[in-house]
Amino acid sequence: MATIPACSANSDKVNAVAADDSKLSPEECAENAYLVHASSNDRVYHIEPGDKLDVDSYLNPEFSQEVTVRPDGMITMRLVGAVRAGGLTPQDLATALNVAYSKELRRPDMTVSVAKMPSREVYVQGQVNKPGGFPLEPGMTALQAIADAGGLTDKAGDKAVLIRRDACGIPGGSPIDLSKATDNPATGEDLALESRDIIVVPRSRIANVDEFVEQYIRDILPVQPYISPTF
Repeated sequence: MATIPACSANSDKVNAVAADDSKLSPEECAENAYLVHASSNDRVYHIEPGDKLDVDSYLNPEFSQEVTVRPDGMITMRLVGAVRAGGLTPQDLATALNVAYSKELRRPDMTVSVAKMPSREVYVQGQVNKPGGFPLEPGMTALQAIADAGGLTDKAGDKAVLIRRDACGIPGGSPIDLSKATDNPATGEDLALESRDIIVVPRSRIANVDEFVEQYIRDILPVQPYISPTF
């Protein structure tokens, strides 16, 4: 059965690769962990770092703007500056903005909508027919993501690697035996996915998962905690 490493259990080599780029303090790591927990706590969508938001004021259109939620969960708004968005629902954020702008505007009447949710995507790379990012559906598994990516190419190996970051942005890898996942789902090989997961299907067998993740992160995928990669 495949396993997913915990936050503190990732290999030292992979941690060393990511350390220079993540640069998150313990407080920021804890905040990211809270945001991820809040976003998965119920079916109401909670804003996450990396989300693009449309903030509109019908009566004051000059204060309408599109903003991207920073890794620390904050957004920067005209006139009022930094406002916390991460972990809030769009309605909660609109309420907070109305309070912030009420000192400057008679009727702010702010509305917030989520224009793009890269945090709610998974990525499939390597030997698949249509590599890229795909919306994370409830209960989505590795095989379902590979199917969304057009299935395996003729050059695909019999194993894939699931790369997942912890709250500090440190990546860890877990192997997936594609044959076992397909032929015997009860083995647990077909792992359930989380937002921002990356599945890589290499051409050949993988001798060392940690070394594979290290090379992939170093050579292909810039480590940008909670900012979705662009392929």
